[in-house]
Amino acid sequence: MTTPDYPSESKAYPGQKPRPRGRDVSRWFLPFKRDVSYWGFVLNRVAGLGLVLYLLLHMVALSQLLGGEAGWDRFIDLTTSPVFLTLDVILLAGIIGHGLNGLRVALVGSGLLVKWQRQLFYVLMTIAVVLLIIGGILIFTA
Repeated sequence: MTTPDYPSESKAYPGQKPRPRGRDVSRWFLPFKRDVSYWGFVLNRVAGLGLVLYLLLHMVALSQLLGGEAGWDRFIDLTTSPVFLTLDVILLAGIIGHGLNGLRVALVGSGLLVKWQRQLFYVLMTIAVVLLIIGGILIFTA
């Protein structure tokens, strides 16, 4: 079995200058001229990492409850602080964005709505923003 012939330092496609291998990786981090699928990919990865980080912070916050009645009071003070409520809104954004974008990825990956994935992304992210605004209002007013 042979491997495909990829251009390296010494080879290039017709009309293309040879580039060192290391420069290919640096292009991953340039946000210019990216397609919607790229931004969906980034959104899913960042939201997923944020949700894992939140899980760890959640365990730390819940450990306050081990302190009995005084621990409960510290827990309530912590969870009703403006900083914690803001983190709850960020958590909600991660859950909604990750979930709806995951739905888009599942639909497109299943072969459904492939031609409309750009429009689907915009519609689902608009729904996400509306749900986030409603959720943010409820978090800070309830």
